[in-house]
Amino acid sequence: RKKHKKACKQRAVELKDERLFSQGQEHAEEDFCPICTLPIPLPINTHSARMVCCMKRICYGCDVAAQERGMHDCLFCRTPLPRDGASALALVRKRVDAKDPEAIKSLGDNYSYGECGLEKNIPRAVDLWTEAAALG
Repeated sequence: RKKHKKACKQRAVELKDERLFSQGQEHAEEDFCPICTLPIPLPINTHSARMVCCMKRICYGCDVAAQERGMHDCLFCRTPLPRDGASALALVRKRVDAKDPEAIKSLGDNYSYGECGLEKNIPRAVDLWTEAAALG
């Protein structure tokens, strides 16, 4: 009986530890760099960039390593990077036409801030964000 009681107490401690350590925040799938597969440190926007051609988020470590090797295209899809806002907007619109939720959100952000040559339009931004949320 004493051995059983001791084993039960030990197992209770283990279960408590499992619950305690499983309560932490988990990274979403898009929080990992698709090149090195490492989690992107928080805050994500200061440690990575979203490629407008494929809407993948690439960590700055992979970006710097690629530039040192002379690669100046998108690391994920190999599309030449846009040189100005108009060509970036064209790539985003192409992804929007394909119903990519990340691209739709990005276009909403552009309307919200008046970026890439777009006139600031908050109602249009909200409509795009709503559409992106509905798509997932």
